Amino acid sequence: MYMKPWISSICCLFVMMYARAQSIEMDLLKKHIRLLSNDTLRGRGTGTKGERTAATYIADYFKTYQLIPKGTDSYFQTFYFSQPSSHHNPHQEYDSSLVSSKKNSCQGTNVIGWLDNKSITTIIIGAHYDHIGEGEHGGGYPKNKGQIHNGADDNASGVAGLLELARYFSQNGIQEKNNFLFIAFSGEELGLLGSHFFCKNPTIDLSTIDIMINMDMIGRLDSINQKLVIYGVGTSPALVDLIATTSTVLQIKTDSAGIGPSDHTSFYLKKIPVLHFFTGQHLDYHQPTDDEEKINYKGEKDVLQYIVNLIEKIDEKPKLVFSSTAMKDTGSRKFKVTLGIMPDYTFDGTGVRVDAVTDGKPASKAGVKRDDVIVKVGNVLITTIQDYMRALALFEKGDHSKIRVNRNNQIIELDVIF
Repeated sequence: MYMKPWISSICCLFVMMYARAQSIEMDLLKKHIRLLSNDTLRGRGTGTKGERTAATYIADYFKTYQLIPKGTDSYFQTFYFSQPSSHHNPHQEYDSSLVSSKKNSCQGTNVIGWLDNKSITTIIIGAHYDHIGEGEHGGGYPKNKGQIHNGADDNASGVAGLLELARYFSQNGIQEKNNFLFIAFSGEELGLLGSHFFCKNPTIDLSTIDIMINMDMIGRLDSINQKLVIYGVGTSPALVDLIATTSTVLQIKTDSAGIGPSDHTSFYLKKIPVLHFFTGQHLDYHQPTDDEEKINYKGEKDVLQYIVNLIEKIDEKPKLVFSSTAMKDTGSRKFKVTLGIMPDYTFDGTGVRVDAVTDGKPASKAGVKRDDVIVKVGNVLITTIQDYMRALALFEKGDHSKIRVNRNNQIIELDVIF
C-alpha cells in the first residue's frame, strides 16, 4: 500500500523517538551482578569451572541480543597460560611469564560478540569477567586464601555494563555509524592475558578500530560526590572536548594516561585510542567482602548512560586520531611498610585524601582520620598519589616519622611508627 510522504515522515519520527527512549535497565544490572558474583561461581578464577559458567552466561546473552559470534569457536576465543605462584601480584601489566602453549597448561576464554552496522570502523566495548577465585593470589593473600572472592565490583559491575550496552545498542532501533565489538576478557587478574592475546590474535582488523572503551569497577559510585574517573583522555586529541560536552549528572575527573592496570592498556600499546571508566577504589578491593549488596545500582546506571551519551557523540565524528601519552607512574614498586589507609583516587585536590583507615595499622594508631588530606610524609611533600607512593618506599618497618594532614583546613602534625 502506498504511504503518503507526510505520513511516512511522521512514522519515521515516531520510530526514532521510540528507539531513543531505550534506556539502561537497572533490573538487568542487578540480575547480571547477582549471578556473576554468586558463591556458586567461587570467585571466577581464570580457567576455573566458575569462570567457564560465567563465559557461557555472557555468550547466551550475546546470542539473545543477536550479536554475531566473533571468537575463534563461536563466541569463544581460548588462550593458554601457566598457573602463577601464590604470591603473584595480579591486576598489573601484561605478564609474559604466564603465557603457555596448549600442552599441560590452563585455559582462559575471551567472549566476543559483533554488532555489524555495515561500517568500516568499529568501537570496542570491553570488561574483564575473571576475578581472583578463592584468594590464591591478590591483595588479601595469604590471610584470605580459601575464601570466595566474589568480585561484585571487580568486575561483575563492568560485565553487567557490557551486557547492558550490548542490549542497548542492539535494540535501540538506530543503526549507528560504527560497528560494535563487545569483549568479555579472561585473565585480566593474572596480568591482562586475555586482552593481550586478543590484540595479538584479533578477530577483526585492528586498524579499523575507532576507540576501545573499557569498564573496570564501575559499581561503587560515591552517592555524595558522584565522581567518575575516566582514564585515557589524552589518547586522541578529540576526546577532551567530547567528554567535556557530553551531558551527565556525574562529576567527571579525567586522566590523560593510556597505560593503566586494566585491559585498555593492551589496545593503547597497539596505538588505538582508549577510555577506561572507574568509580574508585575501596576497602573491599580484592577482598572476600566485595559483594553484591554494596553495589550502587543507580550510580552504575548513571555511569552507563553517560557512556551511551559519549559513544553517540564519538559516533558522529570521523575516526579518532591516536596520540601517545606520557608514561604514568603507577607506583608499582615494592614497599616494606604500609600506612594502612585507602586513598581516594577520585580526589583532585592537592595531597592524598584518606577514604578509609584500617584499624590497628600505623595511620590508625597515629590518629589519622577519614577525610584527612595527607600533605607531607617525612620530608616528602605530597601533592599526588605518586608522591605518596614514593614517600612510602623510603621507609623500613619500625621507622619513626611525622606526617602532616589537612583536617578541615587546619594542618595537623602526627607521629607515626611504620
